[in-house]
Amino acid sequence: MNVVAVGGGTGLSTLLKGLKKHVGRDIDKLCAIVTVADSGGSTGRLRSIYDIPAPGDIRNCISALSESEDILQKLFSYRFKGEGLEGHAFGNLFLTALTDITGSFLEAIKLSSEILRTKGEILPSTVQSVHLVARFSDGEEVLGEERITEYGKDKKDVSIEDIWIEPKDAKAPIDALAEIESADLIVFGPGSLFTSIIPNLLIQDIRDSIRHSKAYKIFIVNAMTQPGETDEFTADKHVETFLRFSGLEKVDAVVVNTRMPPVEILNRYLNQGQEPVTPDIGKIARRGISVYAEDLIGDKSDYVRHDPDILADLLLRIANNEVLSKL
Repeated sequence: MNVVAVGGGTGLSTLLKGLKKHVGRDIDKLCAIVTVADSGGSTGRLRSIYDIPAPGDIRNCISALSESEDILQKLFSYRFKGEGLEGHAFGNLFLTALTDITGSFLEAIKLSSEILRTKGEILPSTVQSVHLVARFSDGEEVLGEERITEYGKDKKDVSIEDIWIEPKDAKAPIDALAEIESADLIVFGPGSLFTSIIPNLLIQDIRDSIRHSKAYKIFIVNAMTQPGETDEFTADKHVETFLRFSGLEKVDAVVVNTRMPPVEILNRYLNQGQEPVTPDIGKIARRGISVYAEDLIGDKSDYVRHDPDILADLLLRIANNEVLSKL
């Protein structure tokens, strides 16, 4: 079975950590298609100097899929301290340097993946330097992934009414389109809905390829809302919004977390303006979509995140029922 995971941020890297354990067994080939529209932190600073696609989410995916020694993974994620280099991740600098030396962002990713021995392929949704633009309900247009989230946080009473990339005619790598074409299973999320998942499908080539793909398509709903992006979103609202902006008519299945975090952890999130996503499963089911609702966060962490192993095991169970049995 060939699996393509689409997204970005910590959500996609979490998913990949779980799925890579099944490569060579249930999964023949694993590919991550990653957004490169990030504009904050180390990534944003490097982009402004070198005019390259965002390396940050790519770096996270390489680390997540790596089979190299633990020290190499830690090195790739290491952030410098002190004036000048402060906040820069070593992996971001490494990818930027390789891009500058080879003249190819794709080649830089390939070489980095070989060095860290990744159990899967990592591809950007485009190799062009793209930026997100969002129009809010108050009419304001905001440029840049980081500024979009901050504007939503600051205004509180506004919502995103439209979102696109510039340049609008950005193209996807032909390798990414080939991976989508050969996929048996395509997974979207988890991750920031507007700034990690949807941006990939704002690339017209990616959108068209996924729309025409015969792969079984699964959307993973986030466990918590995100301030500035999905305040008060229920699970069904996540699905509705994803379908609206992705241009897809539907997905085959939706995965929803049903477990409430412990009170002490929940209170910390509530103080930050985040709350558990309400699992309004019935509304999703009425869309003609299969719903898989389970405890997906476990109890291993002080953070409310999908557990990589629990999530991967569920996806493989779905695949066994819906994909592998029909191959």
